[in-house]
Amino acid sequence: MNPTGYRETPLQVAGLVCAWTAALPPGADPYVQRVVPDGCVDLVWWGGGLLVAGPDTGPAPALIRPGEAMVAVRFGPGAAPPVLGAPADALRDVRAPLRELWGAEADRLAEAVAAAGSVEERGAALVAAVTARAEAAGPADPLVPAVVRGLARGSVRAVSDELGMGERQLRRRSLAAFGYGPKTLQRVLRFQRALRLARAGEPLADVAYAAGYTDQAHLAHEVRDLAGEPIRALL
Repeated sequence: MNPTGYRETPLQVAGLVCAWTAALPPGADPYVQRVVPDGCVDLVWWGGGLLVAGPDTGPAPALIRPGEAMVAVRFGPGAAPPVLGAPADALRDVRAPLRELWGAEADRLAEAVAAAGSVEERGAALVAAVTARAEAAGPADPLVPAVVRGLARGSVRAVSDELGMGERQLRRRSLAAFGYGPKTLQRVLRFQRALRLARAGEPLADVAYAAGYTDQAHLAHEVRDLAGEPIRALL
């Protein structure tokens, strides 16, 4: 069981899929949270500053110390680049201060979140600020939803043909939007689909079939490669 009191609140605005909070009480033992690839980018208020996280290609442990609290928003696949002002492949496997992208605006936002009071109020302040920024930034690459839908049901070649572009162009735009080439994005999305099914209690043999793996052994190999541990450890 995760001792941090991690909570998610679904969002459906400006490319944001959720807000989340986590806190470790004073006197508790330090806790290492294993973050696994999901195709998303998180903007996290932690330790008084704002941090950009992801998209990841493998497990990324995060050490949470007693007395620390985090509030964050999560951008869906392909939604972060126009808001953050950087292509997603520049953020891949990165944990970097937001000030490197936004300058003094990031520091002002971090101060506003810190001043909001409770964890819930800080989360609301962060959501409001990022939503306003996202609405001003405009939409993500229009390729994003078509690629996500297409890779869920077919091959990279099929998606390329459906969109009427070469695989090289598809890869270039996918890297900028998602941080991954289309083949890696497909692996990450399939892994997340399998994880959702497994967490819902589906037998792993059925999970493998429904998520599009060759068999349960293929599922096990891919989960270990992306998450660094067996799928049962992630449930």
